[in-house]
Amino acid sequence: MIFAWGCEKERDTTFLITQNKVGKLERGSLARDVELIFAADSVAKDTTMLNLANKAQRIRILEKGGQLLLTLTPSSDSIPIIENVRIEDPRFLTEKGVGIQSTFKDIKEKHKIKKIITSMNNILVLLKDSDAYFTISKEELPSSLRYASSVNIEAVQIPDKAKIKYMMIGWD
Repeated sequence: MIFAWGCEKERDTTFLITQNKVGKLERGSLARDVELIFAADSVAKDTTMLNLANKAQRIRILEKGGQLLLTLTPSSDSIPIIENVRIEDPRFLTEKGVGIQSTFKDIKEKHKIKKIITSMNNILVLLKDSDAYFTISKEELPSSLRYASSVNIEAVQIPDKAKIKYMMIGWD
């Protein structure tokens, strides 16, 4: 009798977004460790802020070929940690397969929506089961909802085909 175990193929997590990780980056990662975490990639810090306060306002992570992967925003603590992650590359997906090239239909079918916040030009879609949130431009909405800033927009009013403008991960 032959037994085979350990045959399950290990999952590539390079572009996986989970509750506590975005690819190689973990919740609680220190801003000063970003260059170590992304040693195989290029790290570009906001030079104007580096000169002013010796702290980068934004840190961009680029693949060696120049493709923008992530934009990181550190906290303003005395020992800054990565607080916000903007997903720039379509290869990054949640465990349920949602990324920046997904539509609102994909979001609502694969995740539970916690809240929808209306702003002047966009709507924010917050999830119950994830720290990820999505920005959808009001240009994706029916014309009757585009210019009303005080109207609370419900999920049923957002077209299934509405495209994602930004995908962010907010760790606090």
